[in-house]
Amino acid sequence: MNIILLSGGSGKRLWPLSNDVRSKQFIKIFKGENGEYESMVQRVYRQIKAVDPAADVTIATSRTQASAIHNQVGSQVGICVEPCRRDTFPAIALATAYLHDVRGISPEEPVVVCPVDPYVEESYFEALQELNDLADKGNSNLVLLGMEPTYPSAKYGYIMPENKEPVGKVKGFKEKPDEETAAQYIRQGALWNGGVFAYKLKYVLEKAHELIDFTHYKDLFEKYHTLEKISFDYAVVEKEPDISVLRYSGEWKDLGTWNTLTEAMEENVIGKAMYNEECENLHIVNELNVPILCMGIKNAVVAASAEGILISDKKQSSYIKPFVDQIDQQIMFAEKSWGSYLVVDVEEESMTVKVTLNPGHRMNYHSHEYRDEVWTVVSGKGYAVLDGVRRDVKPGDVLTMPAGCKHTVVAETELKIMEVQMGKEISVLDKIKWNEL
Repeated sequence: MNIILLSGGSGKRLWPLSNDVRSKQFIKIFKGENGEYESMVQRVYRQIKAVDPAADVTIATSRTQASAIHNQVGSQVGICVEPCRRDTFPAIALATAYLHDVRGISPEEPVVVCPVDPYVEESYFEALQELNDLADKGNSNLVLLGMEPTYPSAKYGYIMPENKEPVGKVKGFKEKPDEETAAQYIRQGALWNGGVFAYKLKYVLEKAHELIDFTHYKDLFEKYHTLEKISFDYAVVEKEPDISVLRYSGEWKDLGTWNTLTEAMEENVIGKAMYNEECENLHIVNELNVPILCMGIKNAVVAASAEGILISDKKQSSYIKPFVDQIDQQIMFAEKSWGSYLVVDVEEESMTVKVTLNPGHRMNYHSHEYRDEVWTVVSGKGYAVLDGVRRDVKPGDVLTMPAGCKHTVVAETELKIMEVQMGKEISVLDKIKWNEL
């Protein structure tokens, strides 16, 4: 299978565990097969490979998420980076052009597109394989995966099939209705539209060329910021007369809020936390290195990270976005392709950051114009390069880099460093990358 996973959004509805670069799909909250916690993107990628080890997976995402994807999934996954956000049609058009023009995928090959963050079981990926096979046969220009509704939901759009057969033609679509109307749709055999579909590569490539003036992938990439923001549903699906739908009745959850996310959690507590017997329907996720104690709390979620602390009734947690939009602070935690960083203190002219490098990884060779840096090695071993001079590093070593000094560090084992940045203009934009070491 050729699979395009759509990875977008800032995940503000799952604050404080999510931020502008750490969307919900990167939060490690599910127990994996080895007993360690894994994120949605890790879980979905693992499930795809379990069903089809040869699956060719490409993740369409923003530049800010690319490092986290490589950190969590590895360098073997393909990434199609969007220069900016332009909704799902431009993203899918760019990814399709990437597969054809860069990866050399044949126009006759089928492509499956789905979100990166559903909570699903193995049968979902078996359905994706069937969807792929239906697209390969070419009996319809598009083949959708329709989810059998479990309740009349106002959160989803609805696919209206011509009949209730396992695979059938689509006669139309309905926008998100109220619950009473949704119940009527369900009685007529309607299915939830989960944004999962398949096509032959040439179909979307031709649609992209019809709607966008470009010659090849590189040209489309350079023009991307000028494209209209429009969803794939509006641009293509709702205008296409020849669509089939495959019914899917297995588990499928959109974990977009704390309320829905906690329904899928296998444990009530992740991290340092405890609660007394008077608590009911309580979930706690604590990423801080301090304990949380809850007493007599019911139907609530407590989440704590370097970004902040949330204490909310579960139903009310769905409405946090307007409040989170008012929070203006720098990103306190992020995963990079080489490891991660955690901001532990911010002053007017200094910032202290805990840096963790994964074994065998290194930072870019870089310098700063407006700040000095001091590194104190906490644990692990490796070597640093300062203005071209190599120096082995071990716990207790202190390295000083004044503004303008080119520097990097390479981890031979997991390497933890406390980094103190000092200057009047401390900014993530103050970074010059250098090629040579």
